[in-house]
Parts: sequence; structure tokens; C-alpha cells
Amino acid sequence: MRDYIPAFAAPYFLAISLWAAGLVLYDKRASRLGAWRIKERTLLLVSALGGAVAMLLTMRLVRHKTRHAKFMIGIPVIIVLQISAVGLFLWWRMGGRQLAI
Repeated sequence: MRDYIPAFAAPYFLAISLWAAGLVLYDKRASRLGAWRIKERTLLLVSALGGAVAMLLTMRLVRHKTRHAKFMIGIPVIIVLQISAVGLFLWWRMGGRQLAI
């Protein structure tokens, strides 16, 4: 299975996850201080680029934007779509054979 995962995948997802968590923490702090905020579409874009799990966990941990349906429904939907995309990618790379779990 290792042959089917690109070498850059782990460093990419680590970097995007750290970026996503950092954006949430910054936005939480900025909201308390009345400072410049991160746009919601930026947060959702970073989620869509691979930081959805880290962003959702960080939002839950620091209780930031947890009342916004856009985030509490939208980010889990992004996660499901990303898991589906990875599954399809792996299936396609294996030539359509069944994945052994």
C-alpha cells in the first residue's frame, strides 16, 4: 500500500494541519482582542486544502466558531469528501482491485 501514497503526503498534511490550527488559534485571540480577523472563507479554504480535521479539533478545543453551522456542518462534510477522494484515489491507483483492510 505504501507504493500508492505519494512521498509528499505526510509532510503536506502535517504542514496544512499546523497552519489550520494556527489560524484558528490566531482568530480566537484576535476576536478577544478586537484585532484583525481571519476571513471565514480563508478558514474554509484551508480546511478544503487538507486541514479540516485539525481545524475542527482546534475549534472544538478552544470553543471558537462552534455556533456557526457553516463550520460545524461544513467542515465535517469536507472531511467526508476528503476521505472519499482518498479512497477513490487509492482504488484507482490499485487498478480497481478491492482494498484489503
